[in-house]
Amino acid sequence: MIEIFKNNEITYAIIIRKKYKSDGIKFLTPDNYSQQLGYMNRPEGYKILPHLHNIISREVKLTNEVLFIKSGKVRIDFYDNKRKYLSSKILFIGDTILLAEGGHGFEMLETSEIIEVKQGPYVGEEDKVRFEPISADSILIKN
Repeated sequence: MIEIFKNNEITYAIIIRKKYKSDGIKFLTPDNYSQQLGYMNRPEGYKILPHLHNIISREVKLTNEVLFIKSGKVRIDFYDNKRKYLSSKILFIGDTILLAEGGHGFEMLETSEIIEVKQGPYVGEEDKVRFEPISADSILIKN
């Protein structure tokens, strides 16, 4: 299952749930995203020809992140660009999420392992603005 988290026509996240299955290749992001997220399902013996990627200058204006939930259970809280809380979702083992817009915070609901992929080079704390999270009694889970 694919879930697109939107608010006011802005895509904040794309979630690929563990149980999602499709044939062939499907890219879930528009071509203009600085981080591309795709899904492949290929049969035994299928070959992808060896290839190199060309050096192409790209401008990245916003860091996107892809998270793979390797183990555990994680709540993600979504915020708009003005730091206003929108809602939350639960991520489970095997889920993948692309964070494309807005703010986000996490709470580990179980001991969790997460693999994160994002553009570099990393510029440390210059890359983000931290702010206070929503209070626990205001959490709204949308699943």
